Amino acid sequence: MELTMINIGEAAKLTGLSVKSIRYYHDIGLVCAERGDNGYRYYNHIQLDELHFLHHCRELGFSLEDCRALLNLKSDTGRCAEDVKRIANVHLAEINRRIEQLSQLKQQLSDLIDHCAGGAQPDCAILKGLSGK
Repeated sequence: MELTMINIGEAAKLTGLSVKSIRYYHDIGLVCAERGDNGYRYYNHIQLDELHFLHHCRELGFSLEDCRALLNLKSDTGRCAEDVKRIANVHLAEINRRIEQLSQLKQQLSDLIDHCAGGAQPDCAILKGLSGK
């Protein structure tokens, strides 16, 4: 079966990734493109699937290390689904930690804004609060 090969620009259009990202993924060994005699990178449908997968993983905020592990698990037909679930659960816990941190930051900033009278006077509760005074 002949695999259709497309250049990096077309791969970028089809996957929603930038050419720069695809080059980077190639350079760090996440996706291995074929090299033509002209030195250009060419991608087949398997590599396009990997690029789509990586794009979705990155949209969900997975680290490159996690993306590599998930991509390896995806290609391993003898994988254990528990390994995939563990990676996803660790990432979800980190997302929840960041959400809690952002919630606290939101509350702190809201409190500073609520204590500032605004207006033309120079006295500003926000600046005092940010100064720790």
